[in-house]
Amino acid sequence: MKFLNQLKWKQVLAVFAGVAVAGSVMAVSVDMSREAIADRIKPSAKVRLAGAEVAQANGAAAQEGERSGEAVYNQACAACHTSGVLNAPRRNNADDWEARIAQGMDVLLEHSINGFNAMPPRGTCMNCSDDEILAAIEYMIEDI
Repeated sequence: MKFLNQLKWKQVLAVFAGVAVAGSVMAVSVDMSREAIADRIKPSAKVRLAGAEVAQANGAAAQEGERSGEAVYNQACAACHTSGVLNAPRRNNADDWEARIAQGMDVLLEHSINGFNAMPPRGTCMNCSDDEILAAIEYMIEDI
């Protein structure tokens, strides 16, 4: 209060006017369009939850149609199952598949989906549906 008494009212009004002008100049220089604002506040990263990719991929596969066992094999399985990497059973090799087939197709499918020994879940084909995994297994053993 003492400070205000010492200043003349014209000086006080001039200071407030200067602040108001400076504020309006700053507002004019910033793009306030929806696109500009959205760009300024967009997230810098995305969060991905484990398993979300599989659910999304299964939905996408259902819309696009199922891939053949051969297509899935060539995309995801051939890297290991062609040469037998880490004891992976080779395609159409009866000796490699005999003990596994004896356990039944349900066990083969379960191991393929959930992973078993050195085989990762879904053989790293996280966008393959269960039916596509089954088709790939059937493709690998079709000539045995």
